[in-house]
Amino acid sequence: MTISPELISHLAEFDAATLYEAAGQRGMVDPAIKPMWFGAKICGPAVTVSCPPRDNLMLHHAVAVAAAGSVLVATAEGYEYAGAWGEVLTVAAQARGIAGLVIDGAVRDIEAITERRFPVFSRGLAIGACKKEQIGRLNEPIELGGVTVRSGDIVVGTADGVVILEIGSIDQVLQGAIARREREAEIFRQLQTGKTTIKILNLPRWNRPGGAA
Repeated sequence: MTISPELISHLAEFDAATLYEAAGQRGMVDPAIKPMWFGAKICGPAVTVSCPPRDNLMLHHAVAVAAAGSVLVATAEGYEYAGAWGEVLTVAAQARGIAGLVIDGAVRDIEAITERRFPVFSRGLAIGACKKEQIGRLNEPIELGGVTVRSGDIVVGTADGVVILEIGSIDQVLQGAIARREREAEIFRQLQTGKTTIKILNLPRWNRPGGAA
């Protein structure tokens, strides 16, 4: 199953938190994996990559075969003492139209990556070097920050974090996100009229000690 560019564009209108809620609070990646520069955003189908710690050979192979618009979703087993991605791979990825990177590991050359506006979400930064020797896995299910990711799943990353959306649920999630946006717009309208969130959301009342609510 493939997702149309139009559907990807609609999903990109929403932040990761809204899509997570619309997905039934499923797919949240470990919050320690976060955007490496302010304003970084990604939305696209995953190409999954598994690398041994301190070896980024498979990221080079992934860039060589990934389709334009895809997001590389990689695990380096959470290793944080070597930058598995840097400026060279960024330039290579942008030349092929790759939409971004999410990695459970570390990256480096972040100033150059920021200047090039390539969206990167990672567990951290490290100046340590990687080898390019060991064969890992491409396009096979991986564990990313507590979430199983399969190639083709939709990856959305915004300032709040990253959510993984199973490909079979995309239409339902999008409709849920639209409905949530409409509900929030109505809440905002009512707040402007002077109503409180307690009343609008019908929250449990708090009775002040010795007085009325």
